[in-house]
Amino acid sequence: MTRNTALGSTICSMTGYATAARELAWGSVSVELRSVNHRYLDVSFRMPDELRPAETALREAIAATVTRGKVECRVAYALRSGAQNSTDLDATLLAQLLELNSKVRSALPEARTLTVADILRWPGMLGADELPVDELRTTASELMPEVLREFGAARAREGEKLAAVILERAADMRTRIAVVQPRMPGIIAAFQDKLNARLKDALVSADDERVRQEIALFVNKIDVDEELSRLATHLDELERILKKGGAAGKRLDFLMQELNREANTLGSKSADIEVTRVAMDLKLLIEQMREQIQNIE
Repeated sequence: MTRNTALGSTICSMTGYATAARELAWGSVSVELRSVNHRYLDVSFRMPDELRPAETALREAIAATVTRGKVECRVAYALRSGAQNSTDLDATLLAQLLELNSKVRSALPEARTLTVADILRWPGMLGADELPVDELRTTASELMPEVLREFGAARAREGEKLAAVILERAADMRTRIAVVQPRMPGIIAAFQDKLNARLKDALVSADDERVRQEIALFVNKIDVDEELSRLATHLDELERILKKGGAAGKRLDFLMQELNREANTLGSKSADIEVTRVAMDLKLLIEQMREQIQNIE
């Protein structure tokens, strides 16, 4: 897979498509790769039986460059009109086929008899045994590196777009987090004023010691310094992973869980409508990032 060595490995999407074909004297061979997101690497093949012996080598080539995603590989060939010189029926094979047809009809009178089209399509009937199978397999194997390069480039381009969206959301989160800390002294002061008013209404002496104790309990209950610090640390790690690149999807998904946990705690400790609003905004941004990360390799 194509990697940008100047800026580190590339973040790649699990969605991609690429195809390559080669013209030969008797026809053409094509190899196509397409993929969507998946928890692990899942590679499936669609190819003619003549090419099945090449599947292991093709699978190994894909696994060497792709780490996650549901990948479908299609290999096909098309014969050029007149590429096979033989247009005569294989007399021996035809006789065997007709004999088998007669036996089946004797045992099952209601069975459908062979048609001309069935006979002409029968493997080997028109010299299909002369198909250059070895050349087919070799060509498919030679095309695979070319397809993988384009496939990797397509996934990298899509991954770059995903990373840009995630970094944009991370920047939005930092902006919202910056709103919380400056509000804490005002929240504490408002609580102190409210506490003093309640104590006076209750005709209870608002001695400094009791007020200090109540405020200390309140501050301890609403203290979000640790949550804000962890949120900032997780965002730093998010940006580091995206810049480093490589197969980062699982690590990023784990970070989303950690970010969501801190946002939940921030909301549960909120003693201010603005802080509550910030916590809700953070959860929304995290979910938006999680949706993008589901497509990252």
